[in-house]
Amino acid sequence: MRIDPERLAETLRASKVFKGKRHIRAVSRTLSGFARDQGIVNGDDAAAIPDGDGYLLLAADGITTSLIQDNPYLAGRCAVLANVNDIYAMGGRPIAMVDVLGTVDDAAAMEICRGMRDNAARFGVPVVGGHILRTQFEPCLSLAILGRARSLITSFDAAPGDALVLVTKKNGLWLGQYGFYNCTPDAEDATLVSNLELLPLAAEAGLVSAGKDVSMAGIAGTTLMLAESSKVGAVIDLDTIAPPEGADLAQWLLAFFSYGFVLAVDPAKTARLCEHFTRAGVCAHKIGETRPGSSVVLRASGQEALLWDHRDTPFTGFSKP
Repeated sequence: MRIDPERLAETLRASKVFKGKRHIRAVSRTLSGFARDQGIVNGDDAAAIPDGDGYLLLAADGITTSLIQDNPYLAGRCAVLANVNDIYAMGGRPIAMVDVLGTVDDAAAMEICRGMRDNAARFGVPVVGGHILRTQFEPCLSLAILGRARSLITSFDAAPGDALVLVTKKNGLWLGQYGFYNCTPDAEDATLVSNLELLPLAAEAGLVSAGKDVSMAGIAGTTLMLAESSKVGAVIDLDTIAPPEGADLAQWLLAFFSYGFVLAVDPAKTARLCEHFTRAGVCAHKIGETRPGSSVVLRASGQEALLWDHRDTPFTGFSKP
């Protein structure tokens, strides 16, 4: 099927996911440089706080109300998943989590807590405290996580000419109603943490220039945020991206991955980086490259279409100093 990159770019820009990410600009206008005096650059998957010979990592994620209402157990699991991925995406290893939970009744609270408990046990990261409140109408759930890294993977260090490598698994289940790709089923518990460990190991081996996890912005939005943070342009090669059965290309480019990362890699290190993951049974392949400028484009069959110019129109507004 022929891909029309111009029409696809329009679909992505008009998506609820892209519109939601643009709300971050209200925060970035106020807080983007707030912690710079402490050596911390805002806008990454986790705040990297210099600490001795490494960094403490601090992150937080909130879960959409619709998911909490529809499936509170899954919401609890997703809260843990999102936070754990944020730490590994930074080249770190998680230590512990705390939650903020609000529900209209005890039954929903117990289901959410059951989901958090079960996934925290899978990842080996304890929930050590938090706060609970009774809400009148809608539930809410946020989780914060502490981790530590020896070598960072940041969003701010991609350079023009880097390869963009997608790291994920190919044996997942497409949950289209949630825009969610579950490639970390319970059957893979034995390799769950070791596959995530590949991220800090790659960072410590000097194989990665920059990166982000594929979260609510999908492959397209994650690549755009990475490019904006590093003040570079980027090309997403659509001919290298194959959606699973049941998902069209637009849905796939906007999907949340339970295990997925976009990494910027020096071309001279790309083969080693991909082998580092594929040797462990994880898929890693080039899906594009960074380039000078500020335009992020979609490419298909030699044709290119502008997805976003982050210099003309900030996406989140967070970028390196």
